[in-house]
Amino acid sequence: MPKQKIRIKIKGFDHKLVDQAAEQIVDAIERTGAVVSGPIPLPTHIKKFSVIRGPFIDKDSQEQFEIRTHRRLIDIGETTSKTVDALTGLNLPSGVEIDIKL
Repeated sequence: MPKQKIRIKIKGFDHKLVDQAAEQIVDAIERTGAVVSGPIPLPTHIKKFSVIRGPFIDKDSQEQFEIRTHRRLIDIGETTSKTVDALTGLNLPSGVEIDIKL
């Protein structure tokens, strides 16, 4: 049987929550005895918006907003059935999106 690798991508708007979720995942995986590489910080995706302040008098001035999406990557090697069970049983903070690929 070939070695199974699991790749976990974590996304969120608050970098503290993303780091906290990554730390919980790494702790749970290390307890099962699997080899963990990461969390690797990926580039932050920044979406910028310019909005007109008002339609009449203030139409020449604009407000600027941005949304920052922070991402982390965790690779797991030498997985066992305990590793998969530990991943499914995690209670992670809300506001964090997790994508798991086998």
